[in-house]
Amino acid sequence: MAFDLSNLVSTKLQMLSTSDHASVVSMNLFVALLCGCIVIGHLLEENRWMNESITALAIGLATGVVILLFSGGKSSHLLVFSEDLFFIYLLPPIIFNAGFQVKKKQFFRNFITIIVFGALGTLVSFTIISLGAMEFFKKLDIGSLELGDYLAIGAIFAATDSVCTLQVLHQDETPLLYSLVFGEGVVNDATSVVLFNAIQNFDLTHIDHRIAFKFAGNFLYLFFTSTLLGAITGLLSAYIIKKLYFGRHSTDREVALMMLMAYLSYMLAELFYLSGILTVFFCGIVMSHYTWHNVTESSRVTTKHAFATLSFVAETFIFLYVGMDALDIEKWRFVSDSPGISVAVSAILLGLLMLGRAAFVFPLSFLMNFSKKSQSEKVSFRQQVIIWWAGLMRGAVSMALAYNQFTRAGHTQLRGNAIMITSTISVVLVSTVVFGLLTKPLILFLLPQPKHFNSTSTVSTDLGSPKSFTLPLLGDHQDSETDLGNHQDSTDRHIGRPTSLRMLLNAPTHTVHYYWRKFDDSFMRPVFGGRGFVPFVPGSPTEQSTNNLNHSTEST
Repeated sequence: MAFDLSNLVSTKLQMLSTSDHASVVSMNLFVALLCGCIVIGHLLEENRWMNESITALAIGLATGVVILLFSGGKSSHLLVFSEDLFFIYLLPPIIFNAGFQVKKKQFFRNFITIIVFGALGTLVSFTIISLGAMEFFKKLDIGSLELGDYLAIGAIFAATDSVCTLQVLHQDETPLLYSLVFGEGVVNDATSVVLFNAIQNFDLTHIDHRIAFKFAGNFLYLFFTSTLLGAITGLLSAYIIKKLYFGRHSTDREVALMMLMAYLSYMLAELFYLSGILTVFFCGIVMSHYTWHNVTESSRVTTKHAFATLSFVAETFIFLYVGMDALDIEKWRFVSDSPGISVAVSAILLGLLMLGRAAFVFPLSFLMNFSKKSQSEKVSFRQQVIIWWAGLMRGAVSMALAYNQFTRAGHTQLRGNAIMITSTISVVLVSTVVFGLLTKPLILFLLPQPKHFNSTSTVSTDLGSPKSFTLPLLGDHQDSETDLGNHQDSTDRHIGRPTSLRMLLNAPTHTVHYYWRKFDDSFMRPVFGGRGFVPFVPGSPTEQSTNNLNHSTEST
């Protein structure tokens, strides 16, 4: 008996050791592929057609084919796609870095347009895709889909791919378009996830007029509470670092605290069933405005590059991941007997998402242009076409939501669910590759850049802002909330004090900005720190850099 037990334990340990070794082999190959994506992406940097997202997707597909051949058609991926891995580990650094990099003044200048596009536009797209899927899919033999499935399809394909947008649109080349499309993408992803969770939580067997009000109330609650949670977490990190000033002893501690507090904001939102996307995005904005200025000079450089690097690796990981999982033989086996239906479903979904996006981009752009006085602030028809086109790409958010709705632990045994998974994969691949490849040429055709434009200028001369180590969000205007130097004073002189209600109505952005600056300088920055309210410790890098700046200013 004891001998049999020892044999059993020995066999189990050997199986566990074999499994661990297989995982180590898979991770080695995956890390090697990530390195290959970085190298090949660098070599294709100047290519007008390719970008790093498409490169990673292509490498993932090629790797999947090789694995299929070596495994005898049994498997195509090194890792199984998991929505938990995506939402908990990969998405937070991408969204946080986007908020950390964003030029706040210009983001909030377009804030109303971004919210209208991201929230109302997503609802319009969601409605059209859900109704269209309900109308067309019932005529196809794809299995039994319930009302909740059709609504989930609307939420899944209403989610644009803001990660791919970061890769395709460039901040220095198309600043206004980048601001609108990316800002809309963040709000769009959050709205889609909120809609998807609401669909799963609501009882759709008894629909009445109160459902719409519950939906609206739930969204407004999640939006404001998620934003507030992100702002509070960012302010808390700024207050702690300003009061304790870890940099006098160890810069490692303040860098670690910034990273952990940023991730904590996302996990707190998930803990309280809020929108982690919105929370971590606004936490990044608040941290760049207050916390980043409270750390030492070396910590500023470290955190800037650390957040950007984590975001870059996560983006590459996602597209490589999706590319390999696209050839999962288990899901394609269910549709092998009727490939025409899968193609038809994919084509219908592509048509619906194009129609759904056009249904809100052009009408809402017309309404927003009608409300703006200045011609320079209006979105031209050519820019509207690019906004429509750039937002057609679907990516990992759609994949993760589809896996959540139509699989169990990454696997599916129902034909209808398998068709929806394979169709989602097809839409993601086609939209990312086709729309992504054609976005750059389309921008060059519709909005040709002036000949004197220098796209290689990627480093700002302003060393007092997180954007100084990367591209500006909106190139021509400096961010008056984080910039150092005399530019701040000249900016403030141009923003006069509002003298009447008519000025508030005619120039609400400048009016709100004026009063916000007064409130920020009088109450917020003295408590939470920020530019001009950095703690001074004798011999600290912050004091030295500030003294050098003052001496250079006096000498000029």
